[in-house]
Amino acid sequence: MEYHQTQIRVRYSETDQMRVVYHGNYAQYFEIGRVEWLRNKGISYKWMEENGIMLPVVSLSMNYKKPARYDELLTLKTILKNRTTVKIEFDYELYNESDELLTTGNSILVFVDMKTGKPMSPPQYILDVLNRT
Repeated sequence: MEYHQTQIRVRYSETDQMRVVYHGNYAQYFEIGRVEWLRNKGISYKWMEENGIMLPVVSLSMNYKKPARYDELLTLKTILKNRTTVKIEFDYELYNESDELLTTGNSILVFVDMKTGKPMSPPQYILDVLNRT
């Protein structure tokens, strides 16, 4: 499947007293990965919102294998796993500088019409981009 890599430097504020990344911050890392995956394909969240489309997360899971630590340069691999008429699903793999797999994750998002609050099929422009992957 189609993937995109993003690098993230662990900031001190993202760690606990042991200088290990606090578990809640991984969701933010995955969001960075999704946004950059879409941006790399020519789709921005800003454009979607300006066109009445939201993309909320409806499912998120993570599996922690090893800790990420303060000041490490992480590589996040974001992989398009699946898409349906209204949903898009991503897998995530987070690696440290030694190329050790630290964390895996998965999220499912739904295209939602901002006016109605109901699921919708994405516009043709987005479908065309997703169909090319």
